[in-house]
Amino acid sequence: MTTLSRARLVALPSLLLLASSVLAATPAGAGPGNAAGDAAGDDKGKGQTVRFETFNASLNRATAGALVADLSTRTNAQAATVAEVIQRTRPDVLLLNEFDYVPGNRAIDLFRDNYLEVGQGGARPIDYRYAFVAPSNTGAPSGFDLDNSGTVGGGNDAYGFGDFEGQYGMAVLSRYPIDVQAVRTFQQFRWADMPGALLPDDPATPAPRDWYSPAELGVVRLSSKSHWDVPVRIGRETVHFLTSHPTPPTFDGPEDRNGLRNHDEIRFWADYVAGGTGAGYIYDDRGQRGGLARGASFVVAGDQNADPLDGDSVAAAIDQLLDHPLVQDPAPTSAGGTEAAARQGGANLTHRGDPALDTADFNDRPAPGNLRADYVLPSRRGLTVRDAGVFWPVPSDPLSRLTGEFPFPSSDHRAVWVDLRVR
Repeated sequence: MTTLSRARLVALPSLLLLASSVLAATPAGAGPGNAAGDAAGDDKGKGQTVRFETFNASLNRATAGALVADLSTRTNAQAATVAEVIQRTRPDVLLLNEFDYVPGNRAIDLFRDNYLEVGQGGARPIDYRYAFVAPSNTGAPSGFDLDNSGTVGGGNDAYGFGDFEGQYGMAVLSRYPIDVQAVRTFQQFRWADMPGALLPDDPATPAPRDWYSPAELGVVRLSSKSHWDVPVRIGRETVHFLTSHPTPPTFDGPEDRNGLRNHDEIRFWADYVAGGTGAGYIYDDRGQRGGLARGASFVVAGDQNADPLDGDSVAAAIDQLLDHPLVQDPAPTSAGGTEAAARQGGANLTHRGDPALDTADFNDRPAPGNLRADYVLPSRRGLTVRDAGVFWPVPSDPLSRLTGEFPFPSSDHRAVWVDLRVR
């Protein structure tokens, strides 16, 4: 695919409705690799099996511009390994977490051109005709001392932690059309506007929920990156791809501001998919209010940074989705997760959760150990789970070279996929 062909399709009037968002669409063929990918295309709807995947690919860099520099060649080892994971799992609709946001689609286009559309390690290339990227709260200065350190500036005082704007961003890739006119982003939604928000408390004062001053509460945003509702058209059907990456529930103090924020970032989707009056408080970046329409099909995806039984997240944070009456949990597993927990030991030995469900290989000594952090959660309506898995090969599998152990050749997270029949 060429930059010229991509530029022709980017010129859509609907982009004017998305202020700071960008849609990139490029003509390309789609290579098979699984039951979903073999039949992927734009012209099928009901009865079609589609693979949805989330992958925290750790394609973030320490400085602005570094990701573009790395992706401008075809020799970056990590990018090639990440691309091979994608080529091996072959999702039809993919969320990439920790992919630095770069305006003008430069980074995501380079990743497609130089890595995904080039076979890696013997895997077949894969083409994505459609991509969506938009700004992230990470690194965007708030102008306030949000961590109460006595000074203003730096990652902890940004709307979302980051050393530059867009660090740790997100990207959606799809082999099916994205309805860009209907995309909703919630980057600017204020945390204080969520009814019953778990706003943090300063333990040094008697007042409740006063970590942030009234002026700060007037600007502090809920989403540490952003929340996106990206409608994907599968034939005549539409599936809302609900993507986010809540903050890790750590790197704070006794006020637990990150743990509480993580909880409410997850709650946002629980309220959104429920819709009705309970979602009436929600507004998007265009000012449109309300949640998802009743009966709509959806897939919640992303690194939620919350395990249902282990780790540092607020109790029951992820249960807001796992136990939601409109959501089904495919509970994808891997043999590699079970093997890693037993071999690595440490914190894993005290975990209550099933290690087969783990999706992240974290520090075992002292903590938190491996966790289930990444999720693909489809709606009960309109979608039937056909298969699911976590890409975590056991060491005896030659493909374990793609996951490895610290320092990881790709990411400390594993790709999580679910095959869904659209009905």
